[in-house]
Amino acid sequence: MTAFWGEVIGTMILIVFGGGVCAGVSLKKSFAHNSGWIVITMGWGFGVAMAVYAVGGISGAHLNPAVTFALAFAGSFEWSQVPSYLLAQMIGAFLGAVLVFLQYLPHWKETEDPGAKLSVFSTSPAIPNHFANFISEALGTFIFVLTLLAIGANTFTEGLNPLIVGFLVVAIGLSLGGTTGYAINPARDLGPRLAHFVLPIAGKGSSNWKYAWIPVVAPLVGGSFAAVFYNYVFKGNINTAFWYVAAALVFMLGIVYALSKKQSSSESTATY
Repeated sequence: MTAFWGEVIGTMILIVFGGGVCAGVSLKKSFAHNSGWIVITMGWGFGVAMAVYAVGGISGAHLNPAVTFALAFAGSFEWSQVPSYLLAQMIGAFLGAVLVFLQYLPHWKETEDPGAKLSVFSTSPAIPNHFANFISEALGTFIFVLTLLAIGANTFTEGLNPLIVGFLVVAIGLSLGGTTGYAINPARDLGPRLAHFVLPIAGKGSSNWKYAWIPVVAPLVGGSFAAVFYNYVFKGNINTAFWYVAAALVFMLGIVYALSKKQSSSESTATY
């Protein structure tokens, strides 16, 4: 199997587990209905671990554009391979969402809330605020990638690394995920959101495209900064990439802050 198909299948497995646990908790007449946030974070964490076990030896199991960009910025992955990995991850995420849709086929009609249906596929903020939501996703991904790189620098008993990464995902979900649902992975959010948009889901409502750019852009910026930060602080290597990514992060925060202020002003005017 090629690395491309490894990323497709690995990301598909990730979404089957992650989207599947969201469906079980969110959709009515599921035995897991309303079982809560801890169940969701455990499902995602173990889903990541199983996906990494499945394809780690084939593609390196990035399964996440933010990880792919981070490894490229860190100098441990060829930039020429980045586009094919991103495409594979998007395809895999979309296919995984389709499989979740089929698995829970009778439950969509039984669930009246469109928001609950969308939450199976993609994330949304608990309190809509572009600036705060962007920080949440960027910070969550920064911590994820920084810790991921640190884990890779340690020596574990052979075969335990994927499980440790799974627990890392659980930890981030429990500690930082309550604000935006912790996408921390552009493919995990955008691929299933596209599936939600095109699939014939009964009473599905909007796919919330106004928010969709945040769980794509913020993880890419946060993860990339984590890579150059790790190289500088942990390894003592600083280069122009550090300053480029740091500047991009500040620039994006400025833009998002301006958009957030404009959003707040519009909402205040509408309320008045």
